[in-house]
Amino acid sequence: MIGVSKLPHALTSQRRQRQLTYLMELSLVGMFFIGIDRGDVGILINTGIAIAVTQLPPILRRDYDIPMDPRLTLWITSAVFLHALGTVGPPGGSATFYSQTWWWDHLTHALSASVVAAVGYATVRALHEHAEGIHFPDRFISVFILLFVLAFGVLWEVLEFTIALAAERFGIEAVLTQYGLEDTMLDLVFNSIGGLLVALWGGVYLSDVVSALRSRFEH
Repeated sequence: MIGVSKLPHALTSQRRQRQLTYLMELSLVGMFFIGIDRGDVGILINTGIAIAVTQLPPILRRDYDIPMDPRLTLWITSAVFLHALGTVGPPGGSATFYSQTWWWDHLTHALSASVVAAVGYATVRALHEHAEGIHFPDRFISVFILLFVLAFGVLWEVLEFTIALAAERFGIEAVLTQYGLEDTMLDLVFNSIGGLLVALWGGVYLSDVVSALRSRFEH
């Protein structure tokens, strides 16, 4: 429970989180128009998907009563915003953040993987608390989260590889890019880091979401 003395700070923090989220959403719309101006299909698809993902938190909150506080919304928005920004690059240049900043791909993979891990964690924890015949030891949940993220990461790498092959075959620009075997392995490593962070601290930040999912399972 938030103490009286800490309440103004907490409210200010939440307001700042909402402002940052709103700024990122507006920036994504701007990036989409940059894609139109450049005629860049990759930017259009990546920013379009990112804009769609940013609408999931209000939909979950409004239609399914899933509590998506400003902190969680900012988390999700940051993941898709940084990925989309990586495909656009700095103003006035032709290079992208993905191609010229060595750590950008690692950052976005870790952040995106943490969002995927959060979905898996909240679902499994809600099942654990709801179903009397189901009991998941904490150690199992942590291992499951890591395996879940790794499996999703492998599927993503296969998707990137398939898109790259298709783009080469038809002579079009690839929406997603692979930079070789080393890049793929590093992607999986940073996916694991994102999953590990959620396995360690998911209970702190996702307890309200878990409770809401458990209530939906009960009804």
